Amino acid sequence: MEIAEFFVPVDVQKLILPDKTHPLLLGNIINSYLTDRSFPALEGMDIAIIGVKEDRNAPNNEGCAYAPDFVRKYLYNLFQGPFRVKIADLGNIRPGETTEDTYFAVRTVVAQLLEMRIVPLIIGGSQDITYANYRAYESLGQIINIVSVDAAFDLGLNEDKISNRNYLNKILTHQPNFLFNYTNLGYQSYFVDQDAVELMQKLYFDIHRLGLVRKNLEEVEPIVRNADLLTFDVTSIRQSDAPGNANSSPNGFYGEEACQIIRYAGLSDKLSSIGFYELNPAFDNGEQTAHLVAQMIWYFFEGFYNRKKDFPDRQRKDSTSYVKYVVSMEEFENEITFYKSKVSDRWWMEVPCQGLQSKYERQFLVPCSYSDYQDACNEELPEKWWQVYQKFM
Repeated sequence: MEIAEFFVPVDVQKLILPDKTHPLLLGNIINSYLTDRSFPALEGMDIAIIGVKEDRNAPNNEGCAYAPDFVRKYLYNLFQGPFRVKIADLGNIRPGETTEDTYFAVRTVVAQLLEMRIVPLIIGGSQDITYANYRAYESLGQIINIVSVDAAFDLGLNEDKISNRNYLNKILTHQPNFLFNYTNLGYQSYFVDQDAVELMQKLYFDIHRLGLVRKNLEEVEPIVRNADLLTFDVTSIRQSDAPGNANSSPNGFYGEEACQIIRYAGLSDKLSSIGFYELNPAFDNGEQTAHLVAQMIWYFFEGFYNRKKDFPDRQRKDSTSYVKYVVSMEEFENEITFYKSKVSDRWWMEVPCQGLQSKYERQFLVPCSYSDYQDACNEELPEKWWQVYQKFM
């Protein structure tokens, strides 16, 4: 099936298209599916933008389906930057008769793009679309890690119907399951019940409170570098910076911090899909949030086109491109092997997985930071190492 059948073009009347005298504006460079243009060719593209105008499973934020075109209006008027983009905007997924039909379309499109090694960049819509994005990896038989930037976990209760508040529960209970690790960045404790916190700890998932993340934002880089899929809920940004959401609150990330997190995502060689959700134009004073999300996407582009391609896989980790450190700990029977890239100065640590390297090839080399190496040298077992080790037991 041709994926073009799933899309409708973007109405040019809804966009403020860039002045043609500025050839380096993204609107003049991105190959876009507009009402006056044909569906873009995908050969040679690096990134494909997908609008998903779906909010039927977001009863608490109705209206977020209108977000994609508002974001485009500002994205198209940003300059390319110090990089040459190869980006297609495929338009908006045609809404299905049911939300399941929309999920099927998203899953099919994302799976085909992943097979073509094109990064899908989804502009929602409600965050339950993440479930469809995840299911695309199931089609490829790929075990993945998810990072969610969100003020809550979106586990919900055991409702039968999926929603933007319980989509993670649907991912966890779906069989067959292809989720290796889930990480939350920026949760706010008053939005999360303690049973959910305990469940995350029992599953050896990574959860990081807002205050601790903001205290040392550089430590977010290795966390995001471990993701295959990143899903971003704009409710994680404080209301003063991103008012465009029915559930926005006074606390959250600053806009600059959100942009930095997304730039880290772009820099990750491992990350292969990303989505931005829950922007609701009805609440967006001066379209401030749409403008911010457009800038976040710009930072993703900048990160992507500065990727170092230095992930130390089995063929490369012993090459001259890495410095290898082996740390022995007196009270721990396993040595911990660290790899430092000479290209980017980024760190990884190896977790033994008892002959399962081929199945978990993308999991047993865990991104880390210099502080994790220092902890091991000081006889402190890095928490990231321990969590992954427990999953292999």
